[in-house]
Amino acid sequence: MVQQQSCDVVAITETWWDESHGWSTARDGYKLFRRDRKGRRGGGVALYSKQTFDTIGIETKEDGAECLWVRIKGKANKADILLGVCYRPPNQEEEVDSLFYKQLENVSGSSALVLVGDFNLPDICWELNTAEKRQSRKFLECMEDNFWSQLVGELTRRRTMLHLFFANRDELMGDVVVGG
Repeated sequence: MVQQQSCDVVAITETWWDESHGWSTARDGYKLFRRDRKGRRGGGVALYSKQTFDTIGIETKEDGAECLWVRIKGKANKADILLGVCYRPPNQEEEVDSLFYKQLENVSGSSALVLVGDFNLPDICWELNTAEKRQSRKFLECMEDNFWSQLVGELTRRRTMLHLFFANRDELMGDVVVGG
C-alpha cells in the first residue's frame, strides 16, 4: 500500500518489532525510523519517509512514552517539520502520560508540528472537546495548551476514534488516510 499509493510519510503504531525478527522491514525508496518497545511484548512505533526528504531522527531520553520524533528539513525558505508518532497503551499510568506531555511541551516550540498515533482514549468527544475520565481530560488540556488541532473526522476502531492526527498548523496536511 505504501509504495502503490506513493505515500510521502507513513506512521505505524503497535509494530511489535524487535531484534528477533529475521524479516526485512525496509521499503524501496523509503527511510525507516523505529522505536521498539523495550522489556515487554507488543507496542512500538515506526515511521517511513520518502528518501527524497532530508530527515533526521530526534533523540529523546528513554522515559517510557512510546514516541518517535523525526525532523523533515524544509527546502528553500520553508520551515522544518517536526513529526511525531506515538502509541499510548490503553491502561497507561498517569506518570507515563505526564512524561509524554513534557515531551510535547519540549517540541511545541517548533513552528511546524505534526503528531499521529494510537492514543487509546475512547471517551473523548472530539466534536465538543470533552471527556469523561481524568486522564482523557488531561490529554485534551495538553493538546489545547499547545495549540494542536485534531484532524481525524471519522471513527477509527469500532465506534471510537483512537487513531488521531494533530497539527499546530492546518495547512501542513494534504490527504490523511487512517488504516487499521
